[in-house]
Amino acid sequence: MPSQSFDMPDVESRKRGGKASPLLLIFLTVFIDLIGFGIVIPILPLYASSPTFQASPTAIGWLVGSFSLAQFIFTPLLGSISDRVGRRPVLLLSVLGTSLAFLMMGLAWSFPVLLIARIFDGITGGNIGTAQAYIADVTKPEERAKGLGLIGAAFGLGFIFGPAIGGVLSHHFGLSSPFYFSAALALVNAILIYFFLPESLRERNPAQINLTSHFARVWQAVRRPVLGHLVLIFFVVTLAFGTYQSTFALFANAQYHYTPDQIGYLFAYVGIIGAVVQGGLVGRLVKHVSERSLMLSGFLILIASFFAAPYADSLTFLLIVLGMMSVGGALASNLLPAQISRRAAGEEQGSILGITQSAGSLARFIGPVWGGMLFNAFNPGAPFIACGILTVIALGLALLRSE
Repeated sequence: MPSQSFDMPDVESRKRGGKASPLLLIFLTVFIDLIGFGIVIPILPLYASSPTFQASPTAIGWLVGSFSLAQFIFTPLLGSISDRVGRRPVLLLSVLGTSLAFLMMGLAWSFPVLLIARIFDGITGGNIGTAQAYIADVTKPEERAKGLGLIGAAFGLGFIFGPAIGGVLSHHFGLSSPFYFSAALALVNAILIYFFLPESLRERNPAQINLTSHFARVWQAVRRPVLGHLVLIFFVVTLAFGTYQSTFALFANAQYHYTPDQIGYLFAYVGIIGAVVQGGLVGRLVKHVSERSLMLSGFLILIASFFAAPYADSLTFLLIVLGMMSVGGALASNLLPAQISRRAAGEEQGSILGITQSAGSLARFIGPVWGGMLFNAFNPGAPFIACGILTVIALGLALLRSE
């Protein structure tokens, strides 16, 4: 790939030329990426437990968690690299890495190979922080929450369409077919980035990048009073959501005897609500209500829904609770990164938002392990009670700051 290909027209010239909006292009980039992710996630445990790999539940847990653990380490590094070389090349190489990782998973002949492919995907696939930095580059501060809501909408839509596509493919073409389809989808995504996505970063950060200085900058960032406090809140909220998302299927099966298809419909319902809230409603609400007030409202809605979940005794009650979780989660997950972005300088947007997503990745690694332990040690509703307690802690941390 020729090096001059990275010297695309900048965002302003692309706008003047009447081309597609950079925000639309970055939305499509994240959306296609998340469709591939959504396709694979529901199939991966079944794939790993098939006769080819014969993985135990414990091994499957490490397989699922290894992706988030790798992202915890490498997402901030990708963000720092994007501050130095630009957003576009990092997004391009990341998506190409995802394509290769999915292809490796489809071709894997043993569990260690499958695990290596999953880790490789986590290393290269931590591009959400870079995508958020791209949006921060091309939006005004007062419009940033609305712009970042597009990523939340892409998440929601990806998890609506992805699992359904994965289920159809695996049913008709075998358990490995979703991995090949996801690899092809990521390759298409890379082509779109290469030809259509302009570079957004105008001023590069000339600092040299190495692992030692990288983690030193991570530590310095989280020690900054307001910024570190917000990242901590993001970690706690994501830990609650990681616990809930990883144990909900077990809960629904034990509590209501729902089948995988029925559970999938519930996830689609949650995804639709999240996409609507983050993709459209948040942008309208922030014009009338402060970001902080909306964020605190999201915490309160989450607390009520988490504590109510174990007592949902009908489908109607459960749908109300899940709808509340989706609304509360959409507000929190959208507005926290927006507030963090406001407190980062322009030349460090990539690294700071990368650190934020890395904290989320660590939480998504811990959440499934902890949630499973609570489920086994107590009862199916115990993880939701823990999620409620975690969100109360997040609310308390947020209230400690008057700004």
